[in-house]
Amino acid sequence: MNATLHAVRLGLARGWIEFKHSLLNPQDLGFTIVSTVALIVVLYFQREAKMPGAEFMLASFTLPSILGMLAAFNGLIGAVGSLAVEREDGTLLRAKALPQGMLGYLIGRVVLLTLSALISIAILLVAGLIMIPALADIGVGGWLLVVGVSLLGLVATLPLGAVIGSTAKSPTSAAGFSMLAVGGLTAISGIFYPISSLAGWLQGVAQAFPLYWLGHGMRMAFLPDAMAATELGGSWRPVPMVLVLSAWAVAGLVLAPPILRRMARRESGSLMQARRDRALQRIG
Repeated sequence: MNATLHAVRLGLARGWIEFKHSLLNPQDLGFTIVSTVALIVVLYFQREAKMPGAEFMLASFTLPSILGMLAAFNGLIGAVGSLAVEREDGTLLRAKALPQGMLGYLIGRVVLLTLSALISIAILLVAGLIMIPALADIGVGGWLLVVGVSLLGLVATLPLGAVIGSTAKSPTSAAGFSMLAVGGLTAISGIFYPISSLAGWLQGVAQAFPLYWLGHGMRMAFLPDAMAATELGGSWRPVPMVLVLSAWAVAGLVLAPPILRRMARRESGSLMQARRDRALQRIG
């Protein structure tokens, strides 16, 4: 059997097995439940608020936006955390020692993180639609758009997360940087409230990154055409959305493989031990 094809098959199997294990892991399951409940609480407190200038619940705006945020959050932070931690615990070093091991490892990460992200999105979607049932009536085209935006968002953010995770010096610094970046972008990307009231330069910054467009795409799928008036430019903008997300996806897919290959070549037992010693010093 071709070595590359064999690595792909092993990577797919590994990703599926690790995903099933994550569903039984109390820590992973607890984080998913707590974070989902927190977002549902936000929607609950917004249920009576109205969009400015419209007879429309603010929660109906927020739910699609949060779904877009989850795609970015799981893609970026999930990849950052996995690569940073598994550089330090020796998983990457063991993968490097196998023929086409890095390819199988990376495919396994992609499968695990994609399935985990889709599950998180599905849980929040079901809970949100129970609270706001009017949003469920979007037709087949709307649901296809939801799936398409979710997958494109993951492709746009997963490679970027892999780059950050492979270059970070420690899991702590990787997590801190990624959380800071996602938190800052969430604040200016109109996830919990329209960004039309922000300064023009902040609106421009937000539109340069995937998070705003993921929220925009989800709102386009769920909200009626009349709600397009609350968006920047006063209309839905599917073409810029696809172009920006695709540009980030292409950039990540071009940059990630050489950076990951370079990182894998530099991995060694002595480097791994040095990172472990630094980690023990931080704990001590």
